[in-house]
Amino acid sequence: MNAASAALLTQGSALVKFLSIGIGYALSAGLQPGPLQAFFLAKVAKDGWRKTLPAAFAPLVSDGPIALAAITLIQALPDNFRSWLQLAGGFLLIYFAWSAFRNWRQDLPAAEREPGSTPKTIGQAALINLFNPAPYLGWSLVMGPTVISAWQEGPWLAAALLLAFYITMICTSLVIIYFMGQALLIGPGARKTLSLLSALLLAGLGIFFLVQAGGGLLKTVL
Repeated sequence: MNAASAALLTQGSALVKFLSIGIGYALSAGLQPGPLQAFFLAKVAKDGWRKTLPAAFAPLVSDGPIALAAITLIQALPDNFRSWLQLAGGFLLIYFAWSAFRNWRQDLPAAEREPGSTPKTIGQAALINLFNPAPYLGWSLVMGPTVISAWQEGPWLAAALLLAFYITMICTSLVIIYFMGQALLIGPGARKTLSLLSALLLAGLGIFFLVQAGGGLLKTVL
């Protein structure tokens, strides 16, 4: 085997490795229940799955600041930064839970509801992601070091890793939103039930974040 063939084989092996990491991590993150998936559920219950589809692209909006913050700032900030982040995220989730609960109580027909706009949908989902600790942890512990490692082996490998990650993440979210929408076809009362379920789920996640953040901040005081 000549040098050119060996180099090609090495690059091919590196490409497979980084593509596997990007696809695998995106699948695990996209399928794991969390604040963004709860937001999808609330939005599907309110506006339907078609108008919720743009929310799947929220990571393209929010991950830039998240990646920069996670890689360059988290290590330099005090240990209680994560707790403050979770506290803000908890309040945000409670707010969205209240909105979903109001939709459940009013039970407005689709024609009477305020139509959801694409920018607003993406903006709300991106805001959820900005206050969700999981992407920060993922970027500081998994994606950040992997992107740096890929870049050192070749910028095109880093680009392939990011493409694999975001294509998989977006496609996973699109499929999740679609199947959430199909659940609304079960019966006439399914939309109202899903609104209540999403409100409870968002509220539960919000309370969890507030309790976890409060415990973390309390430990720093004591």
